[in-house]
Amino acid sequence: MTADTRRFLNAAGEVLRADPARNTVILTVTEDLRVKAAASAGALFGWWQPDGEPVGAAFMHTPDYPLLLSRVSAPAAGRLAGDLTEARRRIPGVNAGQEAADAFAAAWRDRTGDAVAVSRRMRLFRLGELIPPRPAPEGTARLAAETDRDLVARWFEAFAREVGDPPGQDHGRAAAGRLSYGGITVWEAGGVPVSVAGRTRAVAGMVRLGPVYTPPELRGHGYAGAATAVVSQAALDAGLREVVLYTDLANPTSNGLYQRLGYHPVEDRVMLSFAPARHRLRFIRERTRGLRPARRW
Repeated sequence: MTADTRRFLNAAGEVLRADPARNTVILTVTEDLRVKAAASAGALFGWWQPDGEPVGAAFMHTPDYPLLLSRVSAPAAGRLAGDLTEARRRIPGVNAGQEAADAFAAAWRDRTGDAVAVSRRMRLFRLGELIPPRPAPEGTARLAAETDRDLVARWFEAFAREVGDPPGQDHGRAAAGRLSYGGITVWEAGGVPVSVAGRTRAVAGMVRLGPVYTPPELRGHGYAGAATAVVSQAALDAGLREVVLYTDLANPTSNGLYQRLGYHPVEDRVMLSFAPARHRLRFIRERTRGLRPARRW
């Protein structure tokens, strides 16, 4: 395990880039850190490498967010939970495929006594052949400008509240970061912004769309679909091979919309949340005293 982004990418970058769609979040977060030459701000990274074998999996944990696991076996996920409890790393949840998430959560619960609950189920989609919405809604698309920063920050915050992301995030900074590389597209109707669609930096021939947000009072006019189609087409025009996005499976509207635009399911993930129990640290010490996993992350 390491907080050094460069060391992490030197070790795990090859396996992550071999499947950029499924590893989209780890790749785009570390690409942001690389481009900005920024410190990892409390982030922790790791990779799974059995003796004598190549790296097979990786994880990333940024403060306040669930631990993010790449595709990994259930036993390896369980061992990681043990390593993190020994390291006294506070993890509010895990984001992984169902089997790995269950294994990590079971091992975490055994060592900490935390309660485990499902907080979100998500689906990864990949663009096939883009199908623009017909008829197109009123309005036109444009890249967001610095003058849009406050509006975009407010809409990012509103989106985060709706999907249940951790509170207290600096959405103004997030908006400024996206603006710095043309990562926000605004759909205007009658000269007024009515929807936004974001995208990440491109890395390993892949880009991820999101967030896509329309205020509640402006929904139902097709603005979000039109903005998404524009950003998707721009990614294709730039020669990117993988254009992906995530949806919340509890939202049938967005799941239906993106499939109509030509996006196809790739995989499902589950986000489990952990609720701390009383006397958690004492419980960890008692359960882990003298125990060492056969292999470590």
